[in-house]
Amino acid sequence: MKDEMSDLMVTRNKPKWILIAPVLIAVLVHSAFGQVFTNKEVGKKNNELIDSLKQTDYPYSLPIWGDKATKAGYSLPYSAGLSVQYFGQESSLIIDNLLVGFNNGPMYNLDGIVRFDEAKALASAVTVRPDIWLFPFLNIYGILGKAQASTDVNFGIWIPDSTGVEKEILKAGTTIDFNTTTFGIGVTPTIGVGGGFLALDMNVAWVDVPQLSKPARSFVFGPRFGKNFKLKKPEQSVAIWVGGFRVSIASGTDGSISLSEILPEGGAEAGAKIDQGIQRVGDAQEQVDAWWGDLTQQEQNNPVNKAKYESANAALDRAGEILYAADVAINSIATSTVQYKMDKTVKDAWNFIVGGQFQLNKHFMIRGEVGFLGSRTQVMTGVQYRFGL
Repeated sequence: MKDEMSDLMVTRNKPKWILIAPVLIAVLVHSAFGQVFTNKEVGKKNNELIDSLKQTDYPYSLPIWGDKATKAGYSLPYSAGLSVQYFGQESSLIIDNLLVGFNNGPMYNLDGIVRFDEAKALASAVTVRPDIWLFPFLNIYGILGKAQASTDVNFGIWIPDSTGVEKEILKAGTTIDFNTTTFGIGVTPTIGVGGGFLALDMNVAWVDVPQLSKPARSFVFGPRFGKNFKLKKPEQSVAIWVGGFRVSIASGTDGSISLSEILPEGGAEAGAKIDQGIQRVGDAQEQVDAWWGDLTQQEQNNPVNKAKYESANAALDRAGEILYAADVAINSIATSTVQYKMDKTVKDAWNFIVGGQFQLNKHFMIRGEVGFLGSRTQVMTGVQYRFGL
């Protein structure tokens, strides 16, 4: 049922401190995998190429041991590259251990009062990835990018009734948009034989969100196994691969935001509704006290009834304290701030990926990849240019 318990928790433009964490998953999980690899040429049909590799001096400084690798019959990609990638995704996140405070005062634990039903994040990011082959089997790269994200959060407000049973008095949803900056570093160990390859992509990335106290960190692991098929034209090929995509994000998030940013319309209407919320908490407290007073001494000594009474009092006290602190903050909205802390985890760490690439020549490649299964779907497209160092 709709209720006016707290204007801080219902309208589209608020509360931003709840929405920041779901946004992170949307912008953290982009992968910078580039499908190039050192390939061991095998088979009689490649004898001419193998002999040519063994007899040719490797002309570049990178990768280290590149000359030895070519003389052993390995075909190396150009040692440096620059790619531009677009990444889009939708994912789900679990939020708990939410604490909120006002004006650097006490932090209030909202567990049990605010319950999240669903947090869905949509994001699109454009990243630039420079990379080098440090060794014939190891590629290292950087990630620089910009992302736009929006998040839909559904949540409810819960307080106990006169019997101590918790009931949802408010169910609401809200959406917010963010622009972020992403930077990171990654490594990809690979092995390739006869056109088949195994790549273990790993990267650590940070997302700079203005409302967070520090950039949020993620770790992505993406094993891929695939096959490269040569075409008739020299240096042209098509590769396909399958694999997995695992995301781990730093669980703790904290930050501070101006109350005027949460309530851009001003605090008068919100203050009135918070006052109504305080009144509703008071009414609930009277019901709990009345229920308790109607019990006999023997019923009050019953551990079950005693636990219900104490639990209801604790929850109502906490709800009243939070609403009172919010009411005080709204009265000085121009200078008030909201502090928050929360833990976040991805709903499903793993999902499945399928991808492919067309190599026009050893300099230019175009690739695409999709991820699905579980609570995350994603799509990635990119172009790459490679050259020797």
